Amino acid sequence: MRNNPDYFSRNQIEYPSKILVHPETGHITRASFERIKAMTMKLRRIIPLAGVSSLALATALYAQDNQNAETVVLNPITLVADGQENVEATGGVSVTAEDIEAMQPADVSELFARDSAITVSGGAGPAKRIHVFGLEQSNLAVTVDGVPQGPTSWHHTGSNVIDPAFLKSVEVEAGAAAADAGFGAAAGAVRYETVGAKDLLTDGRNQGGRVGLSYGSNGRGVTGSLAGYGVYEGFDWFAMVHGTDGKNYENGDGYEVVGTEPGTRGALVKLGYEAEGHRLELAIDHTEDDGDRTIKMNMDLNADKLVYPLTVTRNSVSLKYSSTAPTDAWDPEAMLYITENKYERPDYAPGATNGDMNLKNRTIGGHIKNTYALGPGNITSGIDWAYNDYDVDNYGDTDRRYWTMETMQIGAFVQGRFEFDNGIDLSTGARVDHHRFTDWNGERVSDTGASINGTISYEFAEGYEVFAGASHTWLGYKFGEYALLHARSSDLYVADDFEPSEARNIKLGLNANQGNWTGNLTFFDTRLKNMGEFIFDEEPYYLGNVDEYRSKGFTLQGTYSWGSGRIGGSFTKADVSQNGIDVLPGGGTAVPVGKVATLFVDQEIAQYNLKVGASVEWADKLASSDMTEAGFYDQSSYTVVNLYGEWRPQNYENIVVHLGIDNVFDRTYYERSSYVERDVYRGDVLARDIDPLYAPGRTVTLGVKMDF
Repeated sequence: MRNNPDYFSRNQIEYPSKILVHPETGHITRASFERIKAMTMKLRRIIPLAGVSSLALATALYAQDNQNAETVVLNPITLVADGQENVEATGGVSVTAEDIEAMQPADVSELFARDSAITVSGGAGPAKRIHVFGLEQSNLAVTVDGVPQGPTSWHHTGSNVIDPAFLKSVEVEAGAAAADAGFGAAAGAVRYETVGAKDLLTDGRNQGGRVGLSYGSNGRGVTGSLAGYGVYEGFDWFAMVHGTDGKNYENGDGYEVVGTEPGTRGALVKLGYEAEGHRLELAIDHTEDDGDRTIKMNMDLNADKLVYPLTVTRNSVSLKYSSTAPTDAWDPEAMLYITENKYERPDYAPGATNGDMNLKNRTIGGHIKNTYALGPGNITSGIDWAYNDYDVDNYGDTDRRYWTMETMQIGAFVQGRFEFDNGIDLSTGARVDHHRFTDWNGERVSDTGASINGTISYEFAEGYEVFAGASHTWLGYKFGEYALLHARSSDLYVADDFEPSEARNIKLGLNANQGNWTGNLTFFDTRLKNMGEFIFDEEPYYLGNVDEYRSKGFTLQGTYSWGSGRIGGSFTKADVSQNGIDVLPGGGTAVPVGKVATLFVDQEIAQYNLKVGASVEWADKLASSDMTEAGFYDQSSYTVVNLYGEWRPQNYENIVVHLGIDNVFDRTYYERSSYVERDVYRGDVLARDIDPLYAPGRTVTLGVKMDF
């Protein structure tokens, strides 16, 4: 479907000699050539599928005239591999390297600012929570460079500590995820990819570096990064450090939002080695946020200006093996990883349970998989496993100080992806998982379940296709936010009828691609059944299953390109409910979204080596009788405009100067999926006055990057 030449020119990357190309001669067999040639003839009608890594060959093949020759010499081949075909075409989100370069996002709110399907709550960096169609990120299979990330620890803490400075691209596969997306893909998958040496090396160079420095108003402060990278014979390396230092920001009315000072620090190291068709890569990733934060850092509680030290960290080490010379029957990948997520806050108020605690989640896991070429497509099969332990130390603020839990998962999966000559494409797969849960009292339960998915599409006319997808996903024993243990007494228990959770997804829609414009309409319906949560309706409290969550609605996307520029936008309407009743904006597994839209434009002015652009974020008013009855105020509509400019000085194209102006009109607002203003009464007495954390007012950032 991607037949726009401007799109291809922006997104091509070098093909790493993976289609049966001999590493020394560059030759392939006649059978392989005929298969590649047939794929190339289908270029104008390749149809993307959910979970399908569709490849679009963008160069012509050179064939020898002698049809009896045993081998054919190939010219260089390029492909499109940003993930947009399989993700955006079924209602998901793809944030490309070009998008990240244009936006220069400081946090995940800015990272997803161009996509209405994703909402991010406001406040300090570690307070931001990501929701897809109103469902919290813990309900998706989240990975960074293929390494699974742990669930959200606490509803006052963000989804993950992700520093956009290290990112190359992001894919958000909403809904029916493929079987090889990983365990627990209840509502889809989020795949973060970080940058590496081969992404930055240009013009045949074998080593290089990059330095970046920026300064921003309204508390943004100073941000700096330094990277070095290179290749030598079979080795490649990449190392980068990044840090920020600023102050609390103010909203559009000049109100200081305390506890929002930038405090992100990070380092990323990648070491790779290739020899005789094999590749090993070691990756070490460390990101932390260290700053003074409010007690519950995603809300303004009773206008309390008190802040306390808080450190949130994410550490990851992974070792991956892959083949650089695969065959039809042998295209393997194996990975081992260790991750650790920590939340550390001193005991600032002994005897209180507002968040003075230490949390730790450690994961050890891996996967082994192989991809087989089979007729019109391929099949990927393999196994994955993960062991998790969870620790809570509440400094003895209840009658039990230390809490621990464990889970163990092992699964087997198979996923087939096929493109047929009659215009029908199919992605279908299944997985079987065994899951074991050991609670804080040492009691253990285990069970085994199966998941299945399928997506089919049909191109009924040149550049137009319809698709439908569905999945049933077995999730094992979900337990929500494990940090809630910090405020519990020792009589907390697990319900006798506690059972595994499940999810169901249905998607259908229409894609269109007519040269310089594309469009997509997707209807979605996601149900989360028997989700495990801590239940506090009556004492003693317990862990049990709750009523079904549901998110249904539609999302509309479109882009238009004219060669030197593009314009795009999206609109999402999501109705989020639990047991048929609209959910309230109080954080947790699901939040109300309503109607959200985005619009963006990018324009290149070649004669001045200049790029300029703008984006608009809009959200409709959010109000209901249920919100009013529960003490929530109406959430006002807002429209926010952002601008940017990028300039490369003539004769110094290794230098880029970037100017960004966020919230141009200094609007006072708080982002969708944030906490909403609320009065909480105990009888006739006002017990709590909860205000949301407002988004920053006008913020101007000037930065420069230099490659050397």
